[in-house]
Amino acid sequence: MAVREVLKMGHPLLLRQAEPVTRFDTPELHALLADMRDTMAHLDGAGLAAPQIGVSLQVVIFGVRTNPRYPQAEEVPMTVLINPELTVLDDAQEEGWEGCLSVPGFRGVVSRYKRLGYRGFDETGKAIEREAEGFHARVVQHECDHLIGVLYPMRIRDFSRFGFTDVLFPELQGEGDD
Repeated sequence: MAVREVLKMGHPLLLRQAEPVTRFDTPELHALLADMRDTMAHLDGAGLAAPQIGVSLQVVIFGVRTNPRYPQAEEVPMTVLINPELTVLDDAQEEGWEGCLSVPGFRGVVSRYKRLGYRGFDETGKAIEREAEGFHARVVQHECDHLIGVLYPMRIRDFSRFGFTDVLFPELQGEGDD
């Protein structure tokens, strides 16, 4: 449908709690998801949350097959997740580099849970329930953070591992962020 502008860190909408979706399988929801898919694909993102394109609804999409920005990442199934709920399955955490389309040009190390369960709904209202680990779990947590007004820099513990992508990873120069 359309590539939408991605709001950048500092925009007040990115700091708000998103509203739950109450109606599924509507033309408006399908149009929103089409715009989100187009925007994510255009920017080589691993995921996108509706608030990032100015829509304060609990809607995220994510998925990775092959992505030049994440050459080592394992595949993550293409998913629409609405009104998500996350459940930590193991207290173990791991650190990993993250970027964000709303924080362009930067990367930082963030600690995330290694294993979690997530559930919610697809665009038709069909229930989704999965377990995820590794990069898949990281992407889900990153995108769902957007729905509670949290951007990944807010989770960074050591700012010596936060900086410009082109300085930290010159081999990725010219690539976008999640």
